[in-house]
Amino acid sequence: MTSRPRLTLLTATLAAAAMAMTGCVAGEGAAAPEPTDGAEWSSTDLTLDFATYNPLSLIIKEQGWLEDELGDDVTVTWVQSAGSNKANEALRAGAIDVGSTAGSAALLARSNGSPIQVIDIYTQPNWAAILVPTGSDIDSVEDLKGRTVAATKGTDPYFFLLQALQEAGLSLSDINLQNLQHADGKTALETGAVEAWSGLDPLLSTSVANGAAEIIYDNVDFNSYGFLNATEDFIENHPDLAQLVVNAYEKARAWALENPEETAAILAEVAGIDIAVAEATIERTVIDIDNVPGDAQRDVLEIIGPIFVESGDVPGQEQIDAALDSLFNDEFATAADPDEVG
Repeated sequence: MTSRPRLTLLTATLAAAAMAMTGCVAGEGAAAPEPTDGAEWSSTDLTLDFATYNPLSLIIKEQGWLEDELGDDVTVTWVQSAGSNKANEALRAGAIDVGSTAGSAALLARSNGSPIQVIDIYTQPNWAAILVPTGSDIDSVEDLKGRTVAATKGTDPYFFLLQALQEAGLSLSDINLQNLQHADGKTALETGAVEAWSGLDPLLSTSVANGAAEIIYDNVDFNSYGFLNATEDFIENHPDLAQLVVNAYEKARAWALENPEETAAILAEVAGIDIAVAEATIERTVIDIDNVPGDAQRDVLEIIGPIFVESGDVPGQEQIDAALDSLFNDEFATAADPDEVG
């Protein structure tokens, strides 16, 4: 497929505004814009993540839609995120332009100064739960007091754990938290190195399916949405590419809803899991949702925010409030058109 021009009116407007702010036009003390040498896009590179907790990203990568659309003009680089915390680290470092996280992780990052905004909602997953080894004497969240629990700080399972502890009248100080990446937490649970694990799908479903673990607490209301985030620099300087990515996500949503078995098969291959586990993971994930970030997501994050302050992950509620007021950018999701991706 040949790529088509995508430089938007917004891009041209931003360039004109920048020139106006200097009080100069070309030939009056300001250099004229450099020629693009025929390039049709605002950048020659696009770097974004894929993650097993974000099935839409797997579809886009597997189908090659972005590469087909961008042709030789833009080099597309895919980076795997092992968890929301890793995606946030990559976004903050400028290693990726677009990354997928849990909504709670995006709020945490923004509250602590990371210049990101959510540009699309990819899913509403029930992806976190608390597990213990099969046959454990731990039957409830209350039983976690004094126990060693694994979780990945900065991710939804960690925030899930905080909420579950609070509901049970406990806090982080009541447990021995082991900050392990998701896959390491699964291994630690199955080998007896920890007594419980706040896990993430599809890893947790795999552990349950192989008989190594059982879920003691599951609550969909404690899971935040899947946020597709971009750096403010990328949004401001490359709105054409940001829109293309969101368009591709909405094409992937429609494809996933029409092809659930194929979606599970892609997840199984990338995650290296049994197809039955992948199917169970997809079944626990709500894909058919409104993609525009807004009130539904803010309502969830307003509950989670104060817990960040209580746990010491964010200095104060003022940072939470400021982040909530600046986190959502609905421009691209509102304008999303999957038909624009051939």
